[in-house]
Amino acid sequence: MTTPENPTAPRTPGEPRTDTPPRDFPIQRGCPFAAPAEYDALRTHEPVARVTLPTKREAWVLTRYDDVRELLSDPRVSADIRRPNFPALGEGEQEAGARFRPFIRTDAPEHTKYRRMLLPVFTVRQVRAMRPAVQTRVDEILDDMLAAGGPVDFVSAYANAVSTSVICELLGIPRENLEFFRDVTRISGSRHSTAEQVSEALGGLFGLLAELIGRRREEPRDDLISKLVIEQLVPGHVTMDQLLSTLGITINAGRETTTSMIALSTLLLLQRPELMEELRRDPSVMPAAVDELLRVLSVADSIPLRVAAEDIELSGWTIPADDGVIALLAGANHDPERFDEPERVDFHRTDNHHVAFGYGVHQCVGQHLARLELEVALETLLRRVPTLRLAGDREDIVIKHDSATFGLEELKVAW
Repeated sequence: MTTPENPTAPRTPGEPRTDTPPRDFPIQRGCPFAAPAEYDALRTHEPVARVTLPTKREAWVLTRYDDVRELLSDPRVSADIRRPNFPALGEGEQEAGARFRPFIRTDAPEHTKYRRMLLPVFTVRQVRAMRPAVQTRVDEILDDMLAAGGPVDFVSAYANAVSTSVICELLGIPRENLEFFRDVTRISGSRHSTAEQVSEALGGLFGLLAELIGRRREEPRDDLISKLVIEQLVPGHVTMDQLLSTLGITINAGRETTTSMIALSTLLLLQRPELMEELRRDPSVMPAAVDELLRVLSVADSIPLRVAAEDIELSGWTIPADDGVIALLAGANHDPERFDEPERVDFHRTDNHHVAFGYGVHQCVGQHLARLELEVALETLLRRVPTLRLAGDREDIVIKHDSATFGLEELKVAW
């Protein structure tokens, strides 16, 4: 295979390259159930490719499975959003991120400190114990949706309601206004939001959380906020701002990706009735099916944003120090060198070591809870609503292309 000349000429970090023109990024999906078609061409001819981001800054994107895993486990890359060439995809993302410091956009030891705060709550054992409560809440949400009568917007009535309710229940947040949390994520995760809009949205969320923290200081309960207030909010350990930032990203990241996965998975199953019937016949397949749907849909495709702290070589290309890099999870999860017929949805696929939750030290801390929510939400829906169908034409489905997480804005269903 031939590759273009390796562009490693000395230059000032961030200076545009002149050897080959970069392509625009992000690249939209033509099909919601597959990676963008351009990823295949990049993987074959330019697996480490230069792109121009919406911010007009240049960065690199990776599309090979091995390269993505290698980069995300390399200690020479940084997730610190304050770095000058951090490959933010939205105008307001870096400025607001530098102000609020979400722990997923930090490096060790800061990242390690906050990750360890959350890990005990998201172990396999702890999450398994949550199943009865999650099942009860999913049944309640489905009762409300069915009682309202169709057609309904499935994203709002079910997907968002499930993901937001579960994370709110875990943290101990009242769930009176589920759409509030969706609006916060919609604004803070949009590539078109300004720094002022992101700050205002997050400020509203932090105001709500600060009020709850104050209450839990006086009257602790059996929830995550109380646990963190008692164990972490002490002088010299975690400040109020740091706790607010940690809780905020836990809510935003936890509910948005799961909302997208529930909605997109349901749409895929409605389009593939044979897969739906397979799950109805044998619910024991559901855990493997969830992992396959996570791989195929890869809703967090461009979440892993990094900066090379040193020169890094991947697939024969050198990424110079101080350049931004995006490890494309959908590219990796659809790499035919790693997954046989990657576009095929196969609930019996073996050795399915996908990277839908990322890889390395920044791998999603809440992945076990996400799997549980998806299993319960999809199994309950298929079992209790056997006549579920799309309401309207396929063209009426509103796909969300301009957000940090790929998904659906609206999906009308009936039964």
